[in-house]
Amino acid sequence: MFVSMPDHAGTHIDAPSHFGKTGIPINEYPLEKCIVPGICIELRHISPQAEIAPSDLEAAVKKCAVDVPRGGTVLLCTGPRKNLSRKRICDGQFGVNVAATEWLANKGVVHFGIDSMRPGPMNDVNLLVHKACLDLDITHIESLCNLVKLLGEGPFTFIGLPMKWRNGSASPIWAVAMFDLENSITG
Repeated sequence: MFVSMPDHAGTHIDAPSHFGKTGIPINEYPLEKCIVPGICIELRHISPQAEIAPSDLEAAVKKCAVDVPRGGTVLLCTGPRKNLSRKRICDGQFGVNVAATEWLANKGVVHFGIDSMRPGPMNDVNLLVHKACLDLDITHIESLCNLVKLLGEGPFTFIGLPMKWRNGSASPIWAVAMFDLENSITG
């Protein structure tokens, strides 16, 4: 079997080296940051081309009535955009702004995930979000699927293991949310 693909394809995690020369490559990304507590928050009401701001994150976390897990992840469910053309999805993509990235980092997350093709809006803000991730010592996961299924289900254990590609700037992951992991292992 032969597999050829870019490291930023499909559901993937960006390595800090993708954000700047001082960041570590994906083969040095710590395993303990790949299996972490997580929550999923509802942001499907955000309109396309909007920037997700700290107030949007605060309201969504309050609505789901669970705390942001320190040392964990927050998955941002913006929802599938079935009624948009492929071009509009790519051109009109929204995401977090720098202030929202800072809000997440201040809550103690190691990364955040989003069900779109980039963490920030399709403009200069996306580049600034990438740089902020390096400065704040967090990263992000892009192109997650099926986040709608996690809404309202409460906290979970997030598992997203990257390939250990030497000097890679990202890696595809199989992203999994496990509920009641302790009981499923011991029970």
